[in-house]
Amino acid sequence: MSTEPPPVPPAASPEVIDIERALTRITYLSTRARQHDRLMSLAGVPLDRAAVALLRQVADSEPLRPGELAQRLGVEASHVTRTVQQLQKSGYVRRVPDPDDGRAQRIRLTDAGRAAVDRVREAGARGMQLALAEWSPEDLRQLATLFHRMVDDFLSHAVEDDSEQPAGT
Repeated sequence: MSTEPPPVPPAASPEVIDIERALTRITYLSTRARQHDRLMSLAGVPLDRAAVALLRQVADSEPLRPGELAQRLGVEASHVTRTVQQLQKSGYVRRVPDPDDGRAQRIRLTDAGRAAVDRVREAGARGMQLALAEWSPEDLRQLATLFHRMVDDFLSHAVEDDSEQPAGT
């Protein structure tokens, strides 16, 4: 076991600090309970934020094992298990056998789950369309590309960080 302190990361550039500030603002605005409740009302979907995040993830890459869902969402597996149980009782997801491992299961959307995700996305996109109405199609494409790239890099970095943690922490 090494007794050396972890390396000190380099100071953030002004651009990175500005991006972090903007992300903090957008995260706050988009995760407020009132905003979530409004979106769910517009979509006609009575789900909490965790359930909506899980449904969206399954819709983007289904079917997934619960452990894969937990990793992609950056949460504990027990959190996914509880949310999947809630969504299963509501008829939005079902468990299906994993074709690669007969002992495992994957989570798949039901028709009701697919319809719910579609309604949530449509309601969210309408609000975003209003906010970004003055942006050019090229600016919107560039923003989407850069956002996806940033998320992929965040996820890659998070995996690297997790693998550097000592066992038992």
